[in-house]
Amino acid sequence: MIVVGSGFGAAFAARPLVEAGLRVLMLERGRRVTRSPESWAPHEAAQLSQHYDAEPGWMVEDGHGSSTTGGFFCLGGPSVFYGGVSLRFREEDFHPPAEIVGDSGAAWPWDYSELEPWYAEVERVLGVAGEAGVDPTEPPRSTPYVAAPRPLAPISARLSEAARALGYHPFRLPLALNYSTDETDNKADETDGRGVCVECGTCDGFACAISAKNDVATVVLPTLVAQGLEVRTGHAVVRILIDDTRVTGVESVDVATGAREVHHAKAVVLAAGTVATPQILFASGLEARSSAPSAVGAYLTRHINRIVFGLFARRPDPEGRHHKQVGIHDLYFGGSAARRLGGRAGGLQSLVTPPISLVRAQVPRFVEPVAARLVPHLTGLLAIAEDQPQERNRISVVPGKCDSLGLPNILLRHQYTERDERAVSILAAAGKRILKKAGALAFYRHRIWTFSHALGTVRMGTDSRTSPLDGAGRYRGVENLVITDGSALPTSASVNPSLTIAATALRAGTLLAQRLTRVAAVSRADT
Repeated sequence: MIVVGSGFGAAFAARPLVEAGLRVLMLERGRRVTRSPESWAPHEAAQLSQHYDAEPGWMVEDGHGSSTTGGFFCLGGPSVFYGGVSLRFREEDFHPPAEIVGDSGAAWPWDYSELEPWYAEVERVLGVAGEAGVDPTEPPRSTPYVAAPRPLAPISARLSEAARALGYHPFRLPLALNYSTDETDNKADETDGRGVCVECGTCDGFACAISAKNDVATVVLPTLVAQGLEVRTGHAVVRILIDDTRVTGVESVDVATGAREVHHAKAVVLAAGTVATPQILFASGLEARSSAPSAVGAYLTRHINRIVFGLFARRPDPEGRHHKQVGIHDLYFGGSAARRLGGRAGGLQSLVTPPISLVRAQVPRFVEPVAARLVPHLTGLLAIAEDQPQERNRISVVPGKCDSLGLPNILLRHQYTERDERAVSILAAAGKRILKKAGALAFYRHRIWTFSHALGTVRMGTDSRTSPLDGAGRYRGVENLVITDGSALPTSASVNPSLTIAATALRAGTLLAQRLTRVAAVSRADT
């Protein structure tokens, strides 16, 4: 077995394969992220950029203009630098309305009840701490959260009180952070040493200095390696090899040396990421094998996100505590403003005061002195709205151009619809009201143009003519290729996608393991 990638989609698909006793090789283009007490330093947010590779030559055309970007690669994928928010899609998200689907044909091949047990298992593995029964849109649960959340930071309590005063129902964001009460030595360790969360302000955008964030590299991969998983970092998969309708293996390149190698396998799990996965499919000519060739690379979604910052007279978080703790979903499906859209807008989440180092990296030099004085007085709310899947929003190959590894250069095209823009504007306006009620004196809205929540480019679906994957994640037209990253999700909902990617991957990996063990049993019986 070969698994391409090492993030949520790759690791959770690999888990049942390894546990079934199968030999599994995981190939990751990036390298391991180092962790030490220095990771708490404000400038260490730049560590994220050390694992950003601009070489792939990904060209972007969107509402922000034309630009060139690259890929983010490391062991554990983006989970190493994410903020730990672990929300399930809402029950209704698996039956998206016409206002979202439009003419895209997007459809989930099963409903929430099918995925619920897998959600529960992923939450257990990630040690998600949360509080059930408060979020007004929370879907049914078969199990409680693994742990209770920590008490609210003062600014989080202040925002919650303001939201309640305005008639909203704030709830605790479920977080994949280690809140264990066991006595643990808070020291960094690259393998399996873990610390207890100290509620620092360096979580979102930082690798945890003491491995207290339950990312994939911390809580999933070490266990799988101990059970027999082989992981090779610095190996970029550039081709999937196929004989007739079956995958026979992959070709990889050692990023450091340029050496090429062929790896044979009975099946391949492709989970390189929403952008890199279709890039590899295109490099392998596999779009032509698909039952829905025009959908390979298409229907790219990325959420439409906006941060509303409030400026306070006094520092809202003088202690520098982690306060990404509060969510507000009252406008997710309802509210008078949301009803004008057809019934849904999305969600709000509190954010930590941004590190000055990150702000300095994004503002002109002459603005830095002013930013240094103002940033400590900011806190914000993140608005997350679902964007409509559209065929025109796609990843395509740039003819005749390849990077140094031999992968085709690609073009990412994405435009939000008027509906998307209205949805995030409704959320941002609500966020401003809450911040004002909490005492903010001035406000600033910041648009997010990243592809950190990108989904949908090789989607699952019920119609083989419009969806390259079936409900088990199998690539239609190829018998033994399974895709388990964010590219498989047909719609994006209005919450962070990591938990849904992991649950979907765990389900697909389990089904694949069952198929492979049945085939092996039949083969043994025949001999």
